[in-house]
Amino acid sequence: MTVTVYVDGLAEPRNPGTGTYGYLIYDGGKKLGEGSGLAGRGVTSNFAEYTALAEALKRLKALGLAGDVLVRSDSKLLVGQMAEGWKVKGGMYVGKLKEATDLLRGFGSVRFEWIPREQNREADLLTRVAYERARGDEASR
Repeated sequence: MTVTVYVDGLAEPRNPGTGTYGYLIYDGGKKLGEGSGLAGRGVTSNFAEYTALAEALKRLKALGLAGDVLVRSDSKLLVGQMAEGWKVKGGMYVGKLKEATDLLRGFGSVRFEWIPREQNREADLLTRVAYERARGDEASR
């Protein structure tokens, strides 16, 4: 059984900005889980993308789903670095990349696939809901 995970991250209102993430976990057509939240303030969209991946991998392990995983993302950087060995030149996201890489230990196999943004709408929506929640939290302070 291969579990499919969709991940997304954003930084608004500009990059860097308030970073949020979203992820969904599917087995075939059945949704097994989802999550979203604040990745940080003053962070880049790449940081938020890698936060989404790390949080999804943690959830997979918690659900006992550390077998075969297909991760789908509309981030060419994330997919290129995780699947194709693109060089990591630096940036604030490097710590999150390392966290995600460390979390991959113990999984059966993990494949990464780039998808167009239109195929990642559900994860994108979770990031936007998390952003609105974060804005509301900030306004209430």
